[in-house]
Amino acid sequence: MRDERSLFEELCLPHLDAAYNLARWIVARDHDAQDVVQEAYMRALKGFKGFRGADARAWLLTIVRNTAYTCARKYSHVSNMIPFDEALHSTPADESVPESFYEERKRQLDDALNRLPAEFREVLVLYEIEGWSYKQMASALNLPAGTVMSRLSRARRRLRQELAGVQEANVQNEL
Repeated sequence: MRDERSLFEELCLPHLDAAYNLARWIVARDHDAQDVVQEAYMRALKGFKGFRGADARAWLLTIVRNTAYTCARKYSHVSNMIPFDEALHSTPADESVPESFYEERKRQLDDALNRLPAEFREVLVLYEIEGWSYKQMASALNLPAGTVMSRLSRARRRLRQELAGVQEANVQNEL
């Protein structure tokens, strides 16, 4: 049992930050994300005998994803709220641009992401933030690779549309 636990720790603990980030995007609140990660790691440890040794990161994040969606369904008022993580997307401040400009842009992006359907947010996070390949996403999401690619394309298009709407509204407000 100790060897199995050591192997689990060696393979899964390096992915703790990625697990938290994914959970945070799905369930929205810090404390819920922490609970999801804890529950997911307990499930992963219990099911570690079933791990086939392929890609520990994909295997673990699939468990995190499923646990997070179970939590989101349980508390459905949270399921559509996935905030933008400022730590992941912080931009070095340009001395000539006020910090409030960056803060407003972050808020607008956060709002635009929150308006996307969960399936679009999910593929954006896995691909753009976590750096997963189409193949890893297809395996983890139990979808054909073509579906993953088209969903990611649609997610990007919808995000651009949401952001364009924000820009248009800003111009109208300035007039």
